[in-house]
Amino acid sequence: MLKEIGSVFSFLTIIPIGNSNLETIAKYMYIFPVVGIVIGLIVGSIGFGLSLFLDPLIVSLLVVTSFAILTGIHHTDGLADFADGLMVKGTKEQKLAAMKDLSTGSAGMVTIVLHIVGLLIVISLSTGYQLFLAILLSEIIAKFSMVLMASIGKSASLGSNSPFIEMMKNKNKLLLSAIITLIPMILLGSHIGLLVFGIGVTLTMFLVILSTRSFGGITGDVFGATNELTRLVSLLVFISV
Repeated sequence: MLKEIGSVFSFLTIIPIGNSNLETIAKYMYIFPVVGIVIGLIVGSIGFGLSLFLDPLIVSLLVVTSFAILTGIHHTDGLADFADGLMVKGTKEQKLAAMKDLSTGSAGMVTIVLHIVGLLIVISLSTGYQLFLAILLSEIIAKFSMVLMASIGKSASLGSNSPFIEMMKNKNKLLLSAIITLIPMILLGSHIGLLVFGIGVTLTMFLVILSTRSFGGITGDVFGATNELTRLVSLLVFISV
């Protein structure tokens, strides 16, 4: 299992721990929240340590930078493509084509700017252990949101997303992933953790419906966008409640 976790971790980050093919990683997609725990612990610890002696805005900038470096901005790129696809007026095929376009459109660029500004503001509003906890639990639910999306959604077209959606039709895997997610959410986040879990699930279901209507299903870019949006919304809830 450690080998599989390493392969999934390498897939979701830039750290080369494992080297499995896409089908193998898709088979173990249900452990995405485990990787979320690791990423959350790393970035959360950075935020916690820096918040003890640096200005909140500086800490926020360094935390966002840490996310970008550790994850390789893979999901952020998906968010930009997702926005470009949504903003195109036309058929589902035309919207899919816009998402696959290698160049980022104006909608994508504006969305990324707003997303980064949102992260900077939200993270700057917390310090110390509260910041650590918010980062950790938000990253866990962000990774679970992709698992849930693969389980309840359908593929918009054959591609890198297809193996994940196919493998996650096993409801036992979804249940196990939910348990992995809920344990830290309840133990560490208590009622706020449960609230964030519920909001994360609701947001994911909304994005599945939106993507199905707009693109005919789920793509790799939609997975990435879901990860980013769920993390931001979860951080906002943790800071606000």
